Amino acid sequence: MFLIAHDIRSLHNVGSIFRSADAFGVEKLYLTGYTGTPPRNEIAKTALGSQDRMPWEKREDVLALIVELKGKGMTVVALDNREGAVDLSVFARTLSLSKGTKQSPGLALILGSEVEGVPKEVVAACDATVEIPLPGAKRSLNVAVATGVALFVLGRKIG
Repeated sequence: MFLIAHDIRSLHNVGSIFRSADAFGVEKLYLTGYTGTPPRNEIAKTALGSQDRMPWEKREDVLALIVELKGKGMTVVALDNREGAVDLSVFARTLSLSKGTKQSPGLALILGSEVEGVPKEVVAACDATVEIPLPGAKRSLNVAVATGVALFVLGRKIG
């Protein structure tokens, strides 16, 4: 599974995303848009060394990356709580993906900014949009926390 962190402003969140990606065996982390990159002390503080182990790449143009990954046969999914998003657990049960085989190249999960989420044009380019259903009034989690939840749910299915 690949992970795309798009327009993540907080470097502490970027570090936490590195740590979760490493913990759940993500194959590669793409940092797109204005998402900060190592080496930064703020990233290192929460990544705890995972930024040095985790394969990652900086890409400015997330839409071009989506086209590239889809061209390789990957399913590209946005994690966003917008209207029409599918429950992450329901989506995970429908997956028949495995970790990067020729028969099933895998999944790329896109995370969006802490405030705005995944931009509409990025969601439109994705194969699906999934959400973590939440009963609370806020209906949102910190992006790094949501990443951990999503990787756990998806990792059980395709890891």
